[in-house]
Amino acid sequence: TMPKEPAVLRQNILDTTAAILACGIDPKKCFLFRQSLVPEHAELAWILGCLTNVPRLLRLPQWKMKRASQNSEGTVGLLTYPVLQAADILLYKSTHVPVGEDQVLHLELAQDIAQHFNKKYGEFFPVPKAILSKL
Repeated sequence: TMPKEPAVLRQNILDTTAAILACGIDPKKCFLFRQSLVPEHAELAWILGCLTNVPRLLRLPQWKMKRASQNSEGTVGLLTYPVLQAADILLYKSTHVPVGEDQVLHLELAQDIAQHFNKKYGEFFPVPKAILSKL
């Protein structure tokens, strides 16, 4: 949600990809792709954002903490990032999502959005369940 220099962003993408592969992720057994090249993520985020109310987003603790740490009122990108996360989950009709404790409320938002969408338009998205990581 913070502006990046294009050259730095491109290098970070390559570095992150190399790190993922170095961790042992086998591209023959899983899909590895650059999310920003899949327009459906942003398109679904827009649709889901039109179903999500602002007060709900303002209550999320991550919004409050990051806004305070940025010493500003916050950006629209920061506010709506949880809706993009929901789109990332729902686009692939995920049924289970590994999350840490700090992301449980964001997954609950994705669950609520899925239920709201399904109620309004018919059963389409599974309601994803959290798989809590144990550190």
